[in-house]
Amino acid sequence: MPRKGMRSLCFSPRTPSLSISRQSTSQSSASTNRRRFADSMIEQTIDAASSIIMKWDAETSAYAKVTSLFYESKREALQFIRSVNDLQKTMHLLVSDQESNSEKLVQAQILMQIAMKRLQKEFYQILSMNRAHLDPESVSTRSSLTSARSSTSDLDDDGSPDDEIRNAGNSITEIEEVSSMAMSDLKLIADCMIASGYAKECIHVYKIIRKSIIDEGIYKLGIEKMSSSQINKMDWDVLDLKIKNWLEAEKISMRTLFIGERILCDQVFATSDSIKESCFTDISKEAATLLFGFPELVAKTKKSPPEKIFRLLDMYSSISEDWQEIETIFSFESTSPVRVQALNSLVRLSESVRSLLMDFESAIQKDSSKTMIPGGGLNPLTISSMNYLTLLADYSNILADIISDWPPPVKSSLPASFLYAPESDDSSAPAISVRIAWLILLLLSKLDGKAKHYKEVSLSYLFLANNLQHVISRVRTSNLQYILGEEWIAKHEAKVKQFAANYERLAWGEVLASLPENQTAPITPGKAKDCFRKFNARFEEAYWKQSSCVIPDSKLRDEIKVSIGRKLVALYRDFYNTHKSTVGDERTARLFVRFSPEDIGNYLSDLFFGTASSGSSSTSSSVSSHNRRQMRSPLRV
Repeated sequence: MPRKGMRSLCFSPRTPSLSISRQSTSQSSASTNRRRFADSMIEQTIDAASSIIMKWDAETSAYAKVTSLFYESKREALQFIRSVNDLQKTMHLLVSDQESNSEKLVQAQILMQIAMKRLQKEFYQILSMNRAHLDPESVSTRSSLTSARSSTSDLDDDGSPDDEIRNAGNSITEIEEVSSMAMSDLKLIADCMIASGYAKECIHVYKIIRKSIIDEGIYKLGIEKMSSSQINKMDWDVLDLKIKNWLEAEKISMRTLFIGERILCDQVFATSDSIKESCFTDISKEAATLLFGFPELVAKTKKSPPEKIFRLLDMYSSISEDWQEIETIFSFESTSPVRVQALNSLVRLSESVRSLLMDFESAIQKDSSKTMIPGGGLNPLTISSMNYLTLLADYSNILADIISDWPPPVKSSLPASFLYAPESDDSSAPAISVRIAWLILLLLSKLDGKAKHYKEVSLSYLFLANNLQHVISRVRTSNLQYILGEEWIAKHEAKVKQFAANYERLAWGEVLASLPENQTAPITPGKAKDCFRKFNARFEEAYWKQSSCVIPDSKLRDEIKVSIGRKLVALYRDFYNTHKSTVGDERTARLFVRFSPEDIGNYLSDLFFGTASSGSSSTSSSVSSHNRRQMRSPLRV
């Protein structure tokens, strides 16, 4: 065969067997090249990682043992993290490659263990050394600090902010930067350790340090574990102080302690919801449950001083106001016991408040004191009851929530004459309005019974006027006015006017009756003398009887004085001016006409301060003394 034919046969691309052989050789060569390249990259990655990891191996380097990587060089710390991440990827390649070099895998694993030990130490150091900047208060107030810094920097250029503002701005910046840097470093380490399969070691360090901070914070706030028996054995004064302390501790805990820890957990472990939940729960659940368990213990105590209800309402208010924050901060399923405990405390507190309200109602109904208040003044029951109710009115929103589903009061225990209050029959009125109106109605009913113990009917009406006026005054000057409304106030003010009018009619009616119906009609001298004599006697008698009366409310006192004076002084002046000369000459007139109209007015001005010898706020001391001397003289005749 010619050489050319042989050549074309051997090298012709159309020869199938030779073509396949050549292609196979090419693929094998490419695979070998890729393999060599991959091995080279793996080796380079391991070598690079080994260089920086071994530098910071505390077991082999005295320098690494006493120095912090993240504090010494942030740039090198970032390089360390990148090398560990690259090493982790390389280990995945070695594990997945069936032809992998087992020696390289072992080497990578050893390096990874050394790196994780170093990162665990760094994590611990950052958490420990930054306690002041990673405390819950600092973390929770970062946003407010930023706002404060912005407001400081926004000051007008022409202005001259004082040094304190400048220093505060600088301090805020420093605190925020340190806190932010520490949190960033922690997140960097946590992400790396979790991705490398060392989440357990990272979480262990975090929980130990952060739980100690939360527990220490709760302890410093005065929250300690107590039993029901311990609470019951405490004097009320001691328990009251603990309640006040709890109220402050609850606010601080919710504003700083728990919200700060939740923020820190969320940021450090942002890549893992399960780790985030596990850390926050283990760190905070015990302390939060202890915090929200205290109100329930207090609500169960048997001690019931009058002020207890206000402390219970304070605690109820504190929890209910923070309820949204409680649900947000403790939103994890594993922290549900905290929400349950807070809810249980609310339930117990509301039950105890209802019970104390019933005790208050019962105390009014059972009051059996028959002691008559001198001068028809204020009964202690009126004062104490209204003090109690005005303080309750400050908690109207909370009370409305507590008694919203409480059955309406049973009215059968009251006399029929007291079942007139429209608010107690109004099914559309808020429960709080109905309940407060009912309690005042019970009080007024009890006062009505006490008024009957006075022998002088006029004094019983003055007693009712005084006490109802005090009730209205306390309503007017407290939140009760918004609970009861203007219609309630107007109706009871009209009742005071009725009581006052009845008092005037009974106490001063005979004095007015001693004057003739027509004061200016002509009468005989004898008749005039007789009228003056009767007026003198009845006015003196009425004055001395009423001189012991007291009207504490200045407005009511003035109204009654003006009302009596307008009638009595006006009628007597007409009679006096018309008939003074009728009785005879000046010497004779002195025997029968003992009071001028001005004298009557001055005497009236001295009334209702509780004693005939007391001074008057509406007259001078000289006039009052003169009047008293003039009054005593004829009475001794």
